[in-house]
Amino acid sequence: MDAGITTIAHVIQLAVAPVFLLSGIGAMLAVMTNRLGRIVDRARVLEERAIQQGVTPQALVTSELAYLSQRSRLIGYAITLCTLTALLISAVIGVLFLDAFFEFGASTVVAILFITAMVAFFIGLLIFLREIFLATATVRIGLEYMPAVQAETKPAAIDSKSTR
Repeated sequence: MDAGITTIAHVIQLAVAPVFLLSGIGAMLAVMTNRLGRIVDRARVLEERAIQQGVTPQALVTSELAYLSQRSRLIGYAITLCTLTALLISAVIGVLFLDAFFEFGASTVVAILFITAMVAFFIGLLIFLREIFLATATVRIGLEYMPAVQAETKPAAIDSKSTR
């Protein structure tokens, strides 16, 4: 009985690192789902605005909806891969405990599951990074992007060129 408790204690020690990894993956999933929610909310606002105007959406709105659609697809893929990672890490923990009881030599299975989990997480993070790049590429910040400010500053820019 004492050897069994020692074995279980050792397996728990081995399972602690994957459990912390699951915690980190959970935090990443929370960030990703939050971003997905914001994308969906923005798309709904744009669609409602187009419906209220009673016309087909302007080119700018249509273009932004296309970007939002692409971003939501990317976030969806990233969430899927990170969820797969969490499932694979959970499988690693389960196999560690099964091996402690049945001693079937699970080191190869654990290694394959863990490597697959890390590859899925890596690809998920790359896709998430791609979504971030897409989001920042479409962001317009600053007064120079406001239509009223553009109308005021364009003539001045034209006059300065003609005086040279």
